[in-house]
Amino acid sequence: MPRGAGHPSLFETAICGCGTAGLAAALLLARDGYRVTLFERFETPRPIGSGLMLQPTGLAVLAELGLEGAVRAVGAPIKRLEGKAGNRVVLDVSYSALSDATLHAVGIHRSSLFDILHQAVVQAAVPIHIGREVASVTDRHLILSNGERHGPFDIIVDATGTRTTLAEPSGRQLNFGALWANVATIDAYPADALVQRYRNADVMAGVMPSGRATGSARDQSAFFWSLRVTDYDQWLNRGLDAWKSDVVALWPETAALLQEFTDQEQLTLARYAHRSARKPINGHLIHIGDAWHSASPQLGQGANMALLDAYALAAGLRQATDPLEGLHRAVSLRSGHVRLYQWLTAILTPVYQSDGRAIPWVRDRIMAPVSRMWPFPRLQAALVAGLVGRPLQRLGIHLAAPETGR
Repeated sequence: MPRGAGHPSLFETAICGCGTAGLAAALLLARDGYRVTLFERFETPRPIGSGLMLQPTGLAVLAELGLEGAVRAVGAPIKRLEGKAGNRVVLDVSYSALSDATLHAVGIHRSSLFDILHQAVVQAAVPIHIGREVASVTDRHLILSNGERHGPFDIIVDATGTRTTLAEPSGRQLNFGALWANVATIDAYPADALVQRYRNADVMAGVMPSGRATGSARDQSAFFWSLRVTDYDQWLNRGLDAWKSDVVALWPETAALLQEFTDQEQLTLARYAHRSARKPINGHLIHIGDAWHSASPQLGQGANMALLDAYALAAGLRQATDPLEGLHRAVSLRSGHVRLYQWLTAILTPVYQSDGRAIPWVRDRIMAPVSRMWPFPRLQAALVAGLVGRPLQRLGIHLAAPETGR
């Protein structure tokens, strides 16, 4: 049994990575009395990416952290998802179909979510070692890329993301990624909906309200354009005007939005992988968030799964008599929901991002009409909200009722 068993304040805990999973885990464990130290490879901790959707599951965890109000204050409520192929509605999901019709998602800039979590961690006096890239874990010690050795630790949390070097390689890179950018919110798009347009399954564009970025006084939206990763160089060579013509041909209403783009560097290519670590736990090391499981963003679950993993880690440790037992309890609390959504995302991703014509034909002419029949509207809403598999009940937390106002 590790030293200090039964006394969290005596447990040395290292968390690798200052993303959503790492910051949330650091805050939860510090509040439970653990001696937590964060290690971040960047000299200045920062988020990577544009906007994301916080589902009712992730919002419930943030409510437990006392941060839900801050998130809603800068985010944008998203009450439905709409997707069209030509004039045909092929995706129509409304959160009002849930058993609690007041629930909805929140679109938020990654920078805003990061800042809220990071500020809470700083206020909790959790030490953060910046510019420290963890290369490996050996005998309960962290070995950094610069040769430094830190430890021993009773708990080591890998929250370094899908490209973690602390887990065995697994899974595969997905053929399709997306170009992302932040744009000013304009009246041509609904203020409370994520909207998408498709041509077959190999061309997709979308606009998602994401509220206010850190330091900004205006509301913004996240714009994305689906792209094969192997076509990125070709996209660069064709130039900005040629791409704008492609977007307008698919979605004429984007013409005003596209005026914001004057340089291709304003758009960032996001690459995705579908993977699950073969061993979520290795001795005193546990992988959480994308370091454990990653998938395409089609169901918008990444940050929410990370928050759920972080809460499960804290809950598992609370229920255990020693850290190792707590790590295994944490994985037990999450493994069913993780496997379910990994499977569902793998099935649904080709429906919206793939080559070929058969799958989108079935989507548009069979799946779309059937999805509007009872009980599918409620099932779709529960799926997107992250509630299938009852993950919150497993963790003993409750859905957070939306606040009025913004």
